[in-house]
Amino acid sequence: MTKEIIINSSTTQTRVAITEDGYLADFFVDYPENRRMVGDIYLGKVARVLPGIKAAFIDIGMKHDAFLHFSDIGENTQQLQDMLGDDSEVDDDEDEDSPSPNPRPVRDENRQPVIPKLAKGQDILIQITKEPVNNKGVRVSSAISLPGRFCVLLPFDGKIGVSKKIYDFRERKRLRSIARSILPKNYGLIIRTVARNQSEEALRDDLNNLKKTWQHIEEIVHTESPPSLIYQDLSTTSSVIRDLFTPDISKVFIDSKKLYKQIKSYVQLVQPGLADKIENFKSSTSIFDAFKIDEQIKTLMGRKVSLPSGGYLIIEHTEAMVVIDVNSGRYAKSKDQELNSLKTDLEAAREISRQMRLRDIGGIIVIDFIDLEEDKNRKKIYDELRKEFRRDRAKVSVLPMSDFGLVQITRQRIRQNIMQAMKEVCPFCLGTGLLTKQSHVVYDLEELIKKVRQKSKERSLIVKCHPAIAAKFNEGKIKTLTKLQLKYMIRLHLIEDESVPLNEIKLFSKKTQQEITDDFK
Repeated sequence: MTKEIIINSSTTQTRVAITEDGYLADFFVDYPENRRMVGDIYLGKVARVLPGIKAAFIDIGMKHDAFLHFSDIGENTQQLQDMLGDDSEVDDDEDEDSPSPNPRPVRDENRQPVIPKLAKGQDILIQITKEPVNNKGVRVSSAISLPGRFCVLLPFDGKIGVSKKIYDFRERKRLRSIARSILPKNYGLIIRTVARNQSEEALRDDLNNLKKTWQHIEEIVHTESPPSLIYQDLSTTSSVIRDLFTPDISKVFIDSKKLYKQIKSYVQLVQPGLADKIENFKSSTSIFDAFKIDEQIKTLMGRKVSLPSGGYLIIEHTEAMVVIDVNSGRYAKSKDQELNSLKTDLEAAREISRQMRLRDIGGIIVIDFIDLEEDKNRKKIYDELRKEFRRDRAKVSVLPMSDFGLVQITRQRIRQNIMQAMKEVCPFCLGTGLLTKQSHVVYDLEELIKKVRQKSKERSLIVKCHPAIAAKFNEGKIKTLTKLQLKYMIRLHLIEDESVPLNEIKLFSKKTQQEITDDFK
């Protein structure tokens, strides 16, 4: 399999595509106004502690307070508090093999979770683990980790872990031995997948760079007051090169000379053997057009995704989950309906795995596969999904297919999915995809006028609406607006305003010029 990284840089954004044999496998967008926040470290202040939901909210200077679950409080928090000059104690535990630690709560002798001692107003050092989604703030952890090229440094933590994706027992043993020999006291270390077959010197250099970064953080912490940003992790583009530019990548193409120099300089420093794979793409043709990336990105934006044999997927995003419907279309190669359904479902399983990685869909996903009668065929779909998700960097859990043909999946959510990152809510339908019929908008206005007449002394109103709705009010020999004025003995002044959504009407008092719509809804 030929894997390539293609980077397109413009004045407004940087786009990174990872392809496998020419097919888009991963896609990232780096916006200056929507910077990647995962990995950033903040000095915050505890705003609220809610034992009922086993969580605390931390003020880090953002619109919404950060969410800190008790399970995300690391066992090194006491040492971090000591560093801040705080005497409060917090207990927890950590998963040693995870590059982004997700600690488990410590339990007492009776196996009951210990509630950490957090107090309102207490200073706390935290790290962002998940981007904000919709109206939710960022999720954070007090288990600080600093990722490098080959290692993840865990301050005040004695654990040593090796990535679970390094399967060779001897290599795991060698890397663990190196980690023990180079690791100073009061630090923990996780060896990343990319460290496979690397020398002790390469790991030591990476560790020394991370130690310098942590020492710099310690210095800054003592000069800042909460809430403040203490450390900013790499941009999306740089983190892709750090985390995903592995020896199995055959080439990296970059169309920006400046970015090319930056990335090449970084790779020459951390892994010189890969530097020759980086190439500055020079052509009058857009790099994404040359590699046929743009036409593949278009499929990310649609709700319908075609399958090779004529079937298709419908992907719907809801507030609570993502729902995927598998349809056979016109595919009927065999007279055996079960075989036709199985073939389409297998194609769907592969494409769903790819789409979830591409769109970075997280949370709960429910898939409605085409019904299969035989249990062995249902198991084939389940096995195919599990096999495909092994290639996913996010943590994925898949349940077997139910009797109704439904498969439930949970996928680790770290950042906004690609639709949320690249699209905005439509100002007219407000994300529903539906608009109120014009005749019903007229009905809504009449209902508002009724309430105004019943509950106030207003006799002259300004009606603001979209020009398309205004045209409806001006229809007929006797205009609809005139009929309403005569029926309710009230004066209506119509003002066209394109900023008003198509399914809304705004009422203003002629006398005070103040909006009164909400007063009579």
